[in-house]
Amino acid sequence: MKATLTLLAPLIASASATIYYAGVAESGGEFGAYGTPGTGLPGTFGKEYQFISEAGVDTHVDQNHLNLFRIAFLLERMCPLATGLGATFDETHFGHFKDAVDYVTVTKGAYAILDPHNYMRYNDPSMQPYSGSVIGDEGDPDAATTAQFGAFWGELAARFKDNEKVIFGLMNEPHDMASSLVLANNQAAIDAIRAAGAENLIIMPGNSWTGGHAWTEGNDPSSAVMNQFTDPANNTAIDIHEYLDVDYSGGHTECVNDAETHLAALTDWLKTNNLKAFITEFGGSNSSSCATLLPEIVNYMAANDEYIGWTAWAAGPFWGPNSPCCTDSAQLGSLEPGSTAADGSPGLYDTVWLPVMQPLVPELLQWSGPASVDGGELTAYSK
Repeated sequence: MKATLTLLAPLIASASATIYYAGVAESGGEFGAYGTPGTGLPGTFGKEYQFISEAGVDTHVDQNHLNLFRIAFLLERMCPLATGLGATFDETHFGHFKDAVDYVTVTKGAYAILDPHNYMRYNDPSMQPYSGSVIGDEGDPDAATTAQFGAFWGELAARFKDNEKVIFGLMNEPHDMASSLVLANNQAAIDAIRAAGAENLIIMPGNSWTGGHAWTEGNDPSSAVMNQFTDPANNTAIDIHEYLDVDYSGGHTECVNDAETHLAALTDWLKTNNLKAFITEFGGSNSSSCATLLPEIVNYMAANDEYIGWTAWAAGPFWGPNSPCCTDSAQLGSLEPGSTAADGSPGLYDTVWLPVMQPLVPELLQWSGPASVDGGELTAYSK
């Protein structure tokens, strides 16, 4: 892939947006395990779970010019319960996952975030987001250890370290645990990734579902400890989720919480600590309120240098008429191209992505070179 228009990134950043990466989360690799413990493990690829639809990725890259995909998977499938969390992988499962990552990064020339969709838990995804033992919980004899989490990331990093378009998303939405333990697990992963010789961009979460609005709130806030991580490569950003409904859950149709108000404290914290962030989950319905507030959060990121990328929630091959978020459980489809609602009407791809989100995708994004907290050369998309 070659760009037909190239401009120096520092000039672009100083003149307008600072977004280098923009795209969608690909949800599907974590499917098929909900129910009784053990359901869908290991599962049948293409039947119970699937990482991406190549045709959907084609549309999002070739037509929509997105350069970032967050690809979800389950730790229990990558690291079977029989051998535990660590450096021993199910090689068949890994092969399917690598095929998806390679399609995004090698075939299409975009960037991919690897997303263990486990809420900082391991051993029972049957009732996510609450089931399973908290990784590193020394009071739980069934819990995987912090060292095991590091070993897992060291192995995964070793396998992708030669792909500069791979971004390591350490964990999806840790919650209901000590923030100090989130930090300890993050640090173990960072240490193992760098020890494996991988210089790839890392994005690390905070506690409380890594919510931006909650970053500085409560008696154990992420803000108190997450600036204490160390990375010898200086290539780690913060991973943020921020839904716009009344309780920040992404469950409701109406958007009511504006970004400028609810992300201000996080943005100040990022600036104070000289850190960058991605918002890798946010979304909205086809309501008029979301048509107003979705552009506000994207424009807020573009206007603040602390934010360098985003992925909207969510596309994915197995959603069918079901909706990933933001509909009060109404079946309005997803951000997957071709998605339709349960009544056969156009889905959220047509009613939210194309009219609301697509106009907000920057014309210039990073299409070559390693993913970095500093971004890279901004260019227009060209096949």
